[in-house]
Amino acid sequence: MLTARLPSTAVSSQTILMIVLGLLAVLLFWIASTVSRLDRLDDRVVAARSALDAQLVRRAAVAQAIADEHPQILGERADELRRAAHDALDADDGSREAAENTLGHLLRAIGTDLGGVPVHLAADLMSTAERVVLARRFYNDAVRDNRQLRGQGLPRLFRLAARRPLPAHFDIDDRPAKLAGTPQVS
Repeated sequence: MLTARLPSTAVSSQTILMIVLGLLAVLLFWIASTVSRLDRLDDRVVAARSALDAQLVRRAAVAQAIADEHPQILGERADELRRAAHDALDADDGSREAAENTLGHLLRAIGTDLGGVPVHLAADLMSTAERVVLARRFYNDAVRDNRQLRGQGLPRLFRLAARRPLPAHFDIDDRPAKLAGTPQVS
């Protein structure tokens, strides 16, 4: 008897090959989209860090202006505030959190004692303090999202972010002080 070759064997080999190629295509698409998402998250972290830095510099500059222009109102705390603002402006990345914490604690301690400071400076300090809170929250949210995606199993397995530095959270005590006589700024 003649044995006929079964066509299903050839079809199943082709089917398996098509399934493997399809899975490979899906995997490559997923890798490309994940790398793109990581790039966008890195850009978001950089933009949020720039916004946070701008608000921290602005808060320190306003604090320094108050200490320089109105030392009689602050009394002995004028020198402390001037020094804390200067330290915050000159801090490098390693000492930035500590310098900003010191400035924030000092601003909160003297926050209600700014009765003789012009309203525009007190309002500027208050609005800047609120913007620091928001900018830090946006930055830390971006860092959290970035770290969360990097921590998933497949991005770690394929080392999709191996060449990028892992962003760090910026943790400061940024509760704003309630300034007496200051209008609420929106």
